Amino acid sequence: MNPTNHYGATAARKHGKPGREVRPKSITIDIHSHVAVPAAAEFIKPHLDLATIPLAHFATPETKALNQKQEADRRSRISQYDERLKDMDEQGVDMQLIMPPPPQCYYTVSVEYAVPATRMVNDGIAQYVAGKPDRFVALGTVPLQDGAEAAKELERGMQTLGFKGAQILTNVGGKELSDPAFAPFWAKAEALGALVVIHPNGFTQAQRLTHFYFNNVIGNPFDTTVALHYLIFDGVLERHPNLKILAVHGGGYLGGYSGRIDHAWGARSDARGSLPKPPTEYLKRVYVDTVVFTPHQLRYLIEVFGADHVLMGTDYPYDMADSDPIGHLGVSNLDASTMAAVAGGNAKKLLGL
Repeated sequence: MNPTNHYGATAARKHGKPGREVRPKSITIDIHSHVAVPAAAEFIKPHLDLATIPLAHFATPETKALNQKQEADRRSRISQYDERLKDMDEQGVDMQLIMPPPPQCYYTVSVEYAVPATRMVNDGIAQYVAGKPDRFVALGTVPLQDGAEAAKELERGMQTLGFKGAQILTNVGGKELSDPAFAPFWAKAEALGALVVIHPNGFTQAQRLTHFYFNNVIGNPFDTTVALHYLIFDGVLERHPNLKILAVHGGGYLGGYSGRIDHAWGARSDARGSLPKPPTEYLKRVYVDTVVFTPHQLRYLIEVFGADHVLMGTDYPYDMADSDPIGHLGVSNLDASTMAAVAGGNAKKLLGL
């Protein structure tokens, strides 16, 4: 194990048999993985200010240097087939739902450049899937800083490129996902039956999280938590009851203390908004992945969200990925039907495969 640049068995749990040995006979699907499009990154580079990207900005020199090394080390895995397919076979994973890495959601550049860059990303993702359609399905990205353009690109992605939906970040240049500016996107996502995966890229106010990689370790799930709060309390999920939202990294911290939002809703008028039902009634509609690393946390997610709303994921090929997702299920004492559902059955149904 190289602790400075490790992609392998997590230190967070005790391991049993590898996933390929305990996998169910039914299909297995990794719902959370990333593929990069280098041409789009080169196109947008002159227009992108890294100071506007929380995960890049709030970091020590040591973290920034290690991030650069890791970016070089995973280049083949994040944009080519050979090592990725080998890793999938090693894990016992039949298919991946791929999506762009968070840095390729270009929300902090002007729409003039974001729209063509986003189209380049999506075209590249579609080309990647076309090369191995038996192993990959995809989500695209959208220029969410412009709600109308985002809706237009979501429709193109699904109707022309064959995507199942889109990945979006947990905020848009500091604006909450519930901001009225993004209403056209949410309406289009519901109308199309899109899966919307919410993925963080660091916490926006992370002055206290620069050390120890905390803006990823703490900040990423925290920004997801904030995003879900706004989607619930500002009424987005009330107005769009058929939205399909999946929050990565186990949905952040909200599932771990969901009673607190119901208590606040019942105890204070300023914490009630216009919600006719307790906030957890909306939370139950959200899907989450299994990237929480420990069996007890996984079992808790199943208890809170339901076995039909928890889907296996990895965050491949990043450092904070779970490199043995089926092995995680295998040591979590799940019954056979629950394991089959979480390992792939739920994803198959959600994606319409």
